Amino acid sequence: MTDTPAPATEITQDSGNPPVPPGTLLLELVPVPVTDIERAKAFYRDKIGFRLDVDVNPKPGVRVVQLTPPGSACSITLAEGLPTLDMPPGTLRGLHLVVADIEAARAELVERGVEVSKVEDLGGVFYAYFADPDGNTWCLQHMPWR
Repeated sequence: MTDTPAPATEITQDSGNPPVPPGTLLLELVPVPVTDIERAKAFYRDKIGFRLDVDVNPKPGVRVVQLTPPGSACSITLAEGLPTLDMPPGTLRGLHLVVADIEAARAELVERGVEVSKVEDLGGVFYAYFADPDGNTWCLQHMPWR
């Protein structure tokens, strides 16, 4: 079963987010290059636990899907038909998801069917690595002082 994208007119104008203060540079969206938007959307939503925010077709041949990790102010976008976001699938490397308990976060992903490396201690900062179905790589990161 696939979800049908909504037309762009269905994007809510009031997201509840605060206004952008003058002088700030907020990183809020990272494009993730994929071959199959439905497969990637299912992976990020169902296996990783990202929230689906937007799935729209703003015009023929264009689709934009936006998902947000739990608790994050930065989202990812999966898109097709937008030349400015055209990148080879699987070329994004090393996006970090910062977690409070890396063993628990890793165990949850493994339980959901994600292949995640063993936790590595790299000088007091801990990492565990995984990839999406296209080979874009991610890591869980735990900094004990945070």
